[in-house]
Amino acid sequence: MDRLEASLPRAAARRAAVGSLLESREALGWAMVAPAVALLGAFLAYPFLLGVWLSLTDSRIANPGRFVGLENFRYLVGDGVFRLAVLNTLLYAGVAVVLKFVLGFALALLVDREFRGKRFVRAAMLLPWIVPTSLSALVFYWIYDSQFSVLTWMLRAAGLVDRSINYLGDPNLARASLIAANVWRGVPFFAIGLLAGLQTVPRELYEAAAMDGAGPWARFRWITWPLLVPVSVVVTVFSTIMTVGDFQLIWIVTKGGPANATHLFGTLAYQRAVQGGFLGEGAAVAVFVLPVLVACVALAYRALRRED
Repeated sequence: MDRLEASLPRAAARRAAVGSLLESREALGWAMVAPAVALLGAFLAYPFLLGVWLSLTDSRIANPGRFVGLENFRYLVGDGVFRLAVLNTLLYAGVAVVLKFVLGFALALLVDREFRGKRFVRAAMLLPWIVPTSLSALVFYWIYDSQFSVLTWMLRAAGLVDRSINYLGDPNLARASLIAANVWRGVPFFAIGLLAGLQTVPRELYEAAAMDGAGPWARFRWITWPLLVPVSVVVTVFSTIMTVGDFQLIWIVTKGGPANATHLFGTLAYQRAVQGGFLGEGAAVAVFVLPVLVACVALAYRALRRED
């Protein structure tokens, strides 16, 4: 009897503790976030940590290998193909992101105006973005075909060329062709993001500036652009990350050729790790992307802090 009476206060205290835990907003928040954290850990954190570990080993397919430290990275620094892939990635991402930003900004300014067919244009400009990358890559592969290229046919019909053009056989033309394909796919991403930013700008500011005698350029310089900088930074960073990590378009159209002229980090890592079987070396190539991505995020963070 005494034992039963002593256990009652403890049971009541446990019930009170459980009740307070269920009523805690902090505990509820952690409970709601826990599944997402588990999924991120399983599908993002674990593969990332595994890739970093493999880059420090000489693992091959069917061979776990041994720890070699920074040996893979030292080898890659002296590898001419890897250095070419670094230059290709910087050129590809730099030129493509700048062109996508300029064209996307122009398209956003266009569809922000009132004109007949505005809804149709808004819907149509999403098509390059929603089409699967593999499908659009196959389309561009045929567009750039050396014998049956519709682009060459149009140029010959216009009298601009008199022979077939091997777009994917010349290193410079192949790079330019891939950049053009990436720009076509990525312009809608910039256009939609910047259009959303444009529609948040209060129209009263434009009316007040017009009453003060400000012209279109002055309104853009002192109203539109300053208010769009945060959105522009975020969109540009996301696009840069996606462009640097591009794989499907490059692999389907050129597979890194001709003569390794269009290899990016992703395609070279796949070639070394999966096709070549050198998992450690391929993982090291992929890990080299991290400094580029960290630099993009750091620059974006500094730009946003400056705006604040």
